[in-house]
Amino acid sequence: MAAAILGRLTVTAKPPSEPAGRMRGPPHCLHPVPGRPRALRLRYLPRARFPLPKRRLEVNPGGLRLSMKERFECCKQVTFLQQGKRALAAYGVVMGPLSIPSTQVLEEQAQESDDLTDSEESVYSGLEDSGSDSSTEEEAEDQDSGDEGTLKGSLLSKKAQARMASQKKEQVQCRSLETESMPSAQQGLPLRGEYEDDSSDEEDVRNTVGNIPMEWYQDYPHVGYDLDGKRIYKPIRTKDELDKFLDKMENPDYWRTVQDKQTGVDVRLTDEQVELVQRLQKGQFGDVHLNPYEPAVDFFSSQVMIHPVTNRPADKRSFIPSLLEKEKVSKLVHAIKMGWIKPRKPKEDTPTYYDLWAQEDPNSILGRHKMHVPAPKLRLPGHEESYNPPPEYLLSEEEKLAWEQQEAAERKLNFLPQQYRCLRAVPAYARFIHERFERCLDLYLCPRQRKMRVNVDPEDLIPKLPKPRDLQPFPTTQALVYRGHTGLVRCLSISPSGQWLVSGSDDGTVRFWEVSSARCMKTLPVEGVVKSVAWNPNPAVCLVAVAVEQSVLLVNPCLGDKLLYGATDQVIEAYEPPEEERLQPVTWAVAASAEHTRGVRLIIRHGKPVKQVTWHPRGDYLASVLADDGHTQVLIHQASKRWSQSPFRRSKGQVQCVLFHPLRPFFFVATQRYVRLYNLLKQELAKKLLTNCKWVSSMAVHPAGDNLICGSYDTKLAWFDLDLSTKPYRVLRHHKKALRSVAFHKHYPLFASGSDDGSVIVCHGMVYNDLLQNPLIVPVKVLKGHAPARDLGVLDVLFHPTQPWLFSSGADATIRLFA
Repeated sequence: MAAAILGRLTVTAKPPSEPAGRMRGPPHCLHPVPGRPRALRLRYLPRARFPLPKRRLEVNPGGLRLSMKERFECCKQVTFLQQGKRALAAYGVVMGPLSIPSTQVLEEQAQESDDLTDSEESVYSGLEDSGSDSSTEEEAEDQDSGDEGTLKGSLLSKKAQARMASQKKEQVQCRSLETESMPSAQQGLPLRGEYEDDSSDEEDVRNTVGNIPMEWYQDYPHVGYDLDGKRIYKPIRTKDELDKFLDKMENPDYWRTVQDKQTGVDVRLTDEQVELVQRLQKGQFGDVHLNPYEPAVDFFSSQVMIHPVTNRPADKRSFIPSLLEKEKVSKLVHAIKMGWIKPRKPKEDTPTYYDLWAQEDPNSILGRHKMHVPAPKLRLPGHEESYNPPPEYLLSEEEKLAWEQQEAAERKLNFLPQQYRCLRAVPAYARFIHERFERCLDLYLCPRQRKMRVNVDPEDLIPKLPKPRDLQPFPTTQALVYRGHTGLVRCLSISPSGQWLVSGSDDGTVRFWEVSSARCMKTLPVEGVVKSVAWNPNPAVCLVAVAVEQSVLLVNPCLGDKLLYGATDQVIEAYEPPEEERLQPVTWAVAASAEHTRGVRLIIRHGKPVKQVTWHPRGDYLASVLADDGHTQVLIHQASKRWSQSPFRRSKGQVQCVLFHPLRPFFFVATQRYVRLYNLLKQELAKKLLTNCKWVSSMAVHPAGDNLICGSYDTKLAWFDLDLSTKPYRVLRHHKKALRSVAFHKHYPLFASGSDDGSVIVCHGMVYNDLLQNPLIVPVKVLKGHAPARDLGVLDVLFHPTQPWLFSSGADATIRLFA
């Protein structure tokens, strides 16, 4: 009880480092008074009123200048202290008079607190003890001769509600006071703290700032002031994130440890507290023994009872007329007389009917309805419905019999025309009720849905494309027809100069044509169907690769400049085989004398049929595609060293065709659904294109190398922008049947596609240097001339290297030039 009484008095001093004036703080703190140098003011709000002594009590410690109000406050404090001393005396504790520090002492303490450095302030690792520093017996005798000792140690409870603590805790505190205070006062030794040697689990009482909101000191390094006006610094928490993580991993009680904001220490929650928190988080009651589903007592039931629920007598106002109600009623009567309030009209119980199909009155509800659907009008009666129709409208006996045998839905008339001498003799119509009922059903079941017509100009739906005549030149008409083959002409290739054309056919021949005259210059018979031909793109080499069955023939056509094809033979003959034979997937062989006279120079024998052959832009390497499912479907050959290799270790699907990049060391491989782009230098997959096609048939790369087109057997042509995405930039469906071949022009912005429908479609495909501008794709011309045969049409298309001319080969054994 004594600790609870004395713990309610706290005298603190505000250091001079903080701004002058009244600060927002607890009501029991000591604050400087504005306009007075270091004047102290004691503020205290007692819980009970204590009577003032009758004699005049002068309180002026240290020569302070106090006003009357401040003196009155000091008298109240001193009176409260005297009563506390009496309470301590009842427990055997002797306490000296109140020691209030003087102005000089307070100024020295404030100066000391201001001179502390940051390193010195960091010494306060916990909450400061609230006892007075001047605790020696000699200083106490100098200040007050009647003092028997100084009481040191904190007697302030953690909360201001210490008076609500249990009686057992008060007895423990009072017993601690008796055992610690008496011997130290008799021997003249400094008193030790009350909880210095206490190792019990009692509540921590070191915080002497009182029951105040901790938010007041959130931005300050301290949490309040002690009795001597010194700051009580917050505990320094030197734990960083790593320490917290280690503590979380190593401390098994980390999940139940919380920080006390008043004391700054970590508190471990007990099992009961954890259970209470879990119950509150689940939305349950804190008390375990509380039953939230207790049976409710129905005080007010529907049964009429004799006695009332309460015996409260009736109020007097229930018997006396209310003046307020009288005033309100008089106002309502006056408003009714003046016509301001009109009585409500009784509701009419008669139902209201609306004509569902009426629209004559624009002011009606249905007339203003936006979704109104007018009723379909009946056909006007004709001559056959007259009671005296003309003779030509009357049916004969055969017509009547045929009308009766027909179904009701197939009859032109739903009645038989009859003739009467007068209108009075016309009987009632037998089907009148039936037809009226069907009419009502038609109106009732009519779908009342209005389809909003969109007024759009058809011209606005057409994309703004340039006119074809502004995109010239492009091939428009058939100029020449190359005839000589007797079978399907499957493949075409043209020399780099554009003077010679080579073609392969199913008749087992390879023919060389002069482009300008359509004359066959040379015919090379081979042992099988020619699947692919490719002229070397290097203008310094005159060499043609021909894919026949399981071999690739390197042929010198010996056309044009003698020095050119003579130099080609010298390069082939100058080959020196290596000392050690290397293992290759193919066999290189020199042509025999009979084949050499026909132009064949080298033969590359494969183990499987060859489907395609294509040259590298520099003319030294060529690639071949085999009809195989293994990893040797694609082979790359070097003609100068007669060396072949398989670039892939495993198969990624059935390969349809391959292409070399025109500028970069890239290699395109087209399977049935995907096109893969490989980097030959890094030997890795660079990009995988999704064609969205069921079966890729052919592909062609733009001369700049940034765009690719793919033709498929499901009538699609996919345009890929390699810098944009792996999905098609544009998909064209201009053909009605499968696409067999696609081609780009080397210099003009043109590309073409040939299909089994016998047509060739030429499109304008402009690729801009600006990466932000999309390619312009415009179909400009449909070229027809080939006659489909065996469900096949155009098998290959090819552009002239310098002129805007187009070559096409078809199943009709002809080659056509469009210019």
